[in-house]
Amino acid sequence: MELLRRTVGPVGTNVYVLADSRTREAIAIDTAIPSVAWLSGMLTERGWQLKLIVSTHGHWDHVGDNAAVQAWTHDNQPGNEARIAVHPLDREMLEHPQPLFAPFPIPPSVPAVDLAEGGRVRFGEIDLEVLHTPGHTEGSVCLLDPTNGLLLSGDTLFAGSWGRTDLPGGSEAQMAESLGRLAGLDGRLRALPGHGAATTIGAERHWLEWVRANRALPR
Repeated sequence: MELLRRTVGPVGTNVYVLADSRTREAIAIDTAIPSVAWLSGMLTERGWQLKLIVSTHGHWDHVGDNAAVQAWTHDNQPGNEARIAVHPLDREMLEHPQPLFAPFPIPPSVPAVDLAEGGRVRFGEIDLEVLHTPGHTEGSVCLLDPTNGLLLSGDTLFAGSWGRTDLPGGSEAQMAESLGRLAGLDGRLRALPGHGAATTIGAERHWLEWVRANRALPR
């Protein structure tokens, strides 16, 4: 597996690409504005075919370039346009984006794949399990790859922190439940968040266990 990351946009969104080096199939995760130029250049340079555009949740700073990236695949991967994936509870946020504090327009995008709890994202030899982790939004998800020791945690888990719960669709109670769930994962997992530096479940274990025990967020 090959993993690339680029931080883009006014709030520093981490855009990830995972690729199977044998099949040259790839997925993009959280294609924020501006990421289409970097993604298209990187895919062309490496000869990778983008299969899926994954949104860990529906906020503008994670979905803004969904439509542009999909359009590029339509023009440059004839007959193999990448599909867009999101949890059903956040689908409306992609189809009818609410830009909140966005400094530019957010184009709508049309999901074709549901990221439901327990679902799988498979391409080449890579197999990601979908974990529904609401709290930041109703449809927030994490993607778990135990084989390669990765957790793509979106805005559920950051290094030493968690995503906001005070925006529409957020819930402190749901976030506490989701973080408590992550506390039970393998401590060796490398967590790749939607913003900021990577961490590990082991490095966050002390406060995640507190959240699980108290069913509340630290103050």
